[in-house]
Amino acid sequence: MAAPTWAGGPLRHHAARRPVAHHVGRGQAGRWRRVRPGTCPVQPWRKMALPFARLLCLCRRGAERLGLAAAEARRGISFKLEEKTAHSSLALFKGDTGVKYGIVGLEPTKVALNVERFREWAVVLADKAVTSGRHYWEVTVKRSHQFRIGVADVDMSRDSCIGVDERSWVFAYAQRKWHTMLANEKAPIEGIGQPEKVGLLLEYEAQKLSLVDVSGVAVVHTIQTDFRGPVVPAFALWDGELLTHSGLEVPEGL
Repeated sequence: MAAPTWAGGPLRHHAARRPVAHHVGRGQAGRWRRVRPGTCPVQPWRKMALPFARLLCLCRRGAERLGLAAAEARRGISFKLEEKTAHSSLALFKGDTGVKYGIVGLEPTKVALNVERFREWAVVLADKAVTSGRHYWEVTVKRSHQFRIGVADVDMSRDSCIGVDERSWVFAYAQRKWHTMLANEKAPIEGIGQPEKVGLLLEYEAQKLSLVDVSGVAVVHTIQTDFRGPVVPAFALWDGELLTHSGLEVPEGL
């Protein structure tokens, strides 16, 4: 039988080409592996390198996030002083982190009227409330000789004063002496003198407010509180100025 032809000549049968085998080494069970031409054999350890690198990167990111979370947990409340609560005799400064007392005070007509402002006493509250956790902040007190620092209920009476009101807990300084104040009852505090700066440690769940010696990083005195809701850092002064430092981590050992 004659071979089939087409216009250009006899039709040829082309056998299917098989890929050429390249011996690249023995694999499992001592067998040779076949690799298509033009491809590069990949060693098993190289296949594992990329996933391992990704896993390592994820682990590092996770550790960094945990570290940041732990730092945030140690860091206390960060606040400024709320101008809306400040008595007309007080003026805020340094980005609302400090407060000055004025003998005459501001003219009432220049002070915005609102229900949040203290009307009878030179008091100002912070703009952030605390409902849980341990928080630490410091106050530079060297430029005032008569002041009160502590915490108060967010809704305490604006006709009252911290230390006088039963919903506030404060440490007071006057006539070169420290004492605690609660519902206008005073108790003396010894062994602190007149430092330039003091710390306050608030432990909400433990119901405690402590005065801290900054230089020695030690608790000087602790008030047992009775928190029933949100409380805010509170300040009162009758001369000079106070400067607050917040957003600090609770010092080790406290």
